[in-house]
Amino acid sequence: MTLADILAKLISFPTVVGTPNGAMVEWIREYCQAAGAEVTVHPGPEGDRSNLFATIGPRAGRGYVLSGHMDVVPAAEQEWRSDPFALRREGSKLYGRGTADMKGFLACALAALPKFAAMSLKRPIHLAFSYDEEAGARGVPHLLEVLPSLCERPLGAIIGEPSGMRAVRAHKGKAAVRLEVIGRSGHSSRPDLGLNAIHAMAGVVMHVAAYAQSLTNGPLDHDFAPPYSSLQVGVIGGGQAVNIIPDRCIADIELRAIPGLSPSALLEPLKAQLAALRESGFEVGWRELSTYPGLSLAQESGLNALLLELTGREPLRAVSYGTEAGLYQQAGIDAIICGPGDIAHAHRPNECVEISELTACQRMMEDLGARLATGAHSRS
Repeated sequence: MTLADILAKLISFPTVVGTPNGAMVEWIREYCQAAGAEVTVHPGPEGDRSNLFATIGPRAGRGYVLSGHMDVVPAAEQEWRSDPFALRREGSKLYGRGTADMKGFLACALAALPKFAAMSLKRPIHLAFSYDEEAGARGVPHLLEVLPSLCERPLGAIIGEPSGMRAVRAHKGKAAVRLEVIGRSGHSSRPDLGLNAIHAMAGVVMHVAAYAQSLTNGPLDHDFAPPYSSLQVGVIGGGQAVNIIPDRCIADIELRAIPGLSPSALLEPLKAQLAALRESGFEVGWRELSTYPGLSLAQESGLNALLLELTGREPLRAVSYGTEAGLYQQAGIDAIICGPGDIAHAHRPNECVEISELTACQRMMEDLGARLATGAHSRS
């Protein structure tokens, strides 16, 4: 199969985040096994979604991981000019949900697999495909937990999020949390007999806004835009009718932290602010929706040097979006971002990727394989 054929097949699986991915996982498993790879499928606790891990070359020895997620964001926008789950070519671009984020990278890895099999690799190459990355990297932690039983600690992991084939060494960490305030309902004519949950939450939201402003003072890392950790209320809801005292209000907040700071730890002052509402008779809830650490790979690392050699371009210091790379680094594995596509085209209707970038990505992977076939590699 050609790279385009593989990508067309992957796009045809509507693996929207939070939904089953069994059909796609099974197709990839069969493809990898037919190419000579050793494959294991690891169901997540949800029961209907799985991670997939494949190894080509000797299982013994430290190799490299090509990592990507199989899920995509929904594609319900009216602006799509064609079926988002049917690959379409127009000029130099391929269109479809996931072409950039990030089934294009997966297709490159799968297209390179038969070449790896023919190279007599002296060190292994691993494919690590996860689920529900778009829900806050929920799948890959389960894969990383069992990774020591699947292979020796890798020399490094290349996370193929769309970066225009320019490697990236750092990104911010993230935590998303749902706050809930429960009061007491009643008729709006007797506010003295109720507890208005929206009014109570409004005080918390004002504190969130003030805290967000304080974060602009630092710590700062000027490789990022903005150079500080950021915080916002993204969703808020509550109430039934204008003449009913609202007894419930929820607010979803998101914090993005510069590397070296814990997103969850930065949210602790807000947890205390919410808990203080109990003194006024409210019940409160705090539920973590997602969290992942930031990434910060040293410029002098072997993995950075390797990607410079493989791409011919000096890796970028940082990007604003988040990836699974920070979780690999947290697990003791050097990680770097490099994949085809433009992040500006992700999560939008008519998502697309340049064919030339897919070709460059497959070539990068095959060059990595050639190095491992001769025993040459950059030590991390």
